[in-house]
Amino acid sequence: MTALFSPLELRETTIPNRVMVSPMCQYSCEDRDGLATDWHHTHLGSRAVGGAGLVMSEATAVEPRGRITPEDLGIWSDDHADALAKTTAFVREQGSVPAIQLAHAGRKASKTRPWEDSEPVAPDEGGWDVLSPSGNAWPYEDESPTTRAMDQNDIESVVDSFRAAAERSLDAGFEVAEVHAAHGYLLHEFLSPVTNHREDDYGGDFEGRARLTREVTAAVRDVWPDEKPVFVRISATDWLDDRDSWTVDQSVRLADRLHEAGADLIDVSSGGIVPDSFPEYAGPNYQLRLAERVREETESDIAVGAVGGITTPEQAEGIVANGRADLAVVGREHLRDPYFALHAAEKLGATEEVEGPVQYRRAFGF
Repeated sequence: MTALFSPLELRETTIPNRVMVSPMCQYSCEDRDGLATDWHHTHLGSRAVGGAGLVMSEATAVEPRGRITPEDLGIWSDDHADALAKTTAFVREQGSVPAIQLAHAGRKASKTRPWEDSEPVAPDEGGWDVLSPSGNAWPYEDESPTTRAMDQNDIESVVDSFRAAAERSLDAGFEVAEVHAAHGYLLHEFLSPVTNHREDDYGGDFEGRARLTREVTAAVRDVWPDEKPVFVRISATDWLDDRDSWTVDQSVRLADRLHEAGADLIDVSSGGIVPDSFPEYAGPNYQLRLAERVREETESDIAVGAVGGITTPEQAEGIVANGRADLAVVGREHLRDPYFALHAAEKLGATEEVEGPVQYRRAFGF
């Protein structure tokens, strides 16, 4: 048996193989209402047909002001859950596990889409005023939107929104919930001293800056069934070694604290806190060493997913076979090849371990 096509058991949920579709924003909701469309159904469903063990939705906003763009997917009402239900059912029918990433964009909200240059959208143009830990705006080249520092009521509202979104996600048929605490969005903004200058219980030292992420994770765990896992995606480093910033050492500490809060897997990414927070090298497996450190140095037995520059079956197999991570989280390669997992099974000689859709077997040699 190949390592990549061995099952992963988390709580009482079995992921049939170690290939996970990374959450990738599609910015494709019509009418700016956050409701899933045929695009989302086809995008996620085709990756399940393609054999991935776990199919994760894009960052799905827990409240309207938590969207990155007005076209983002949302889960803040029952209508949003209903719109996703047929997709989760289809993903399960293909033998994959449907998962959802719950998100709040914080100060990176109210933008145009990337192919529209990610410019701020003013409230009178369909945008909204945005929130951040300390009132510091995302540094646009031109004028930034109005950004307000969150008060205690805002913080409690965000925790409640994540909790309610998790309940709706369960109703929609998702089996894994992931808390998005990476890439410069709201929870990462609280974690990093680059953006968190608060002097209350949600700022200051590590414990204060990590408080909101722990509370959100605990709130999701509280309503998520005991037999189903909760993931958290983090940016393991801000890539700002010359500044007081979020580091891998803090991520290791955070992973243990999140395990205490009920998380079962840390999805390890990096960067995004400011426009220049990028590594010098961003080639194959460029974030793998970050995932390895979290996996090796945590005191708990929390599982780890590795993402970033994974483009070949051999890479993905090596990551799992050598114990460097528990899941190979494949993003852009899944955009190029929705059938990445089926091609990987063929390439690695693991076709006996993968059923594949009967309609496609003659093409893959199953």
